[in-house]
Amino acid sequence: MEIPSEISTIVCSHCERAIPAPNIDLHYAHCSRNLEKCTICGDMVPRKHAEEHYMNTHAPVACSLCSETVDREVLAHHKGENCPQRIVTCEYCEFPLPAVDLFKHQEFCGNRTEFCDLCNKYVRLRERIDHDIQFHSSTDSVSESSSRDGSSITADRGQGAPRQQARDSSQKRILITIVVTGVAVVIGSIFLQKRADTHQQQ
Repeated sequence: MEIPSEISTIVCSHCERAIPAPNIDLHYAHCSRNLEKCTICGDMVPRKHAEEHYMNTHAPVACSLCSETVDREVLAHHKGENCPQRIVTCEYCEFPLPAVDLFKHQEFCGNRTEFCDLCNKYVRLRERIDHDIQFHSSTDSVSESSSRDGSSITADRGQGAPRQQARDSSQKRILITIVVTGVAVVIGSIFLQKRADTHQQQ
């Protein structure tokens, strides 16, 4: 008994798929009439849904944060990396704000000073890390001096402690500023209301 040979195939000139040779004429008639190749992704889509395919898959869309029109394929990257209205955090006070405002905020915020408990000096926040590295992070010298003295001094003051103290102090200052501002607004509104009442009585 002979094993039938494999059916030969022909590549459809419209969709470029390999089609069994006996079916190629029928396939081509249906394929060329009903399907078209997307010029962007190369997928074969029904002609009647070609515009819907483009709008749902490839059409540029407006960013919901900044309203800029971007390609759909890069929308996620735009929102995460490039959008000027994406929310970022200040490296000095960890306050969340739009990326477009970050530079101006950090110019101000980084020039604020914090008291360094280790050397009793006020240090700009933008210089705090360099200050800690230069003056307070030499754990090797601490261990060397302790071995020379024969004492049991431990290097409990790592980089984390000063930075945590600076962060806590910064957050306290922000809260105090908010409270003081709120009190000033309330007092101002009461004062203006009293002046308005006085004018009305006159």
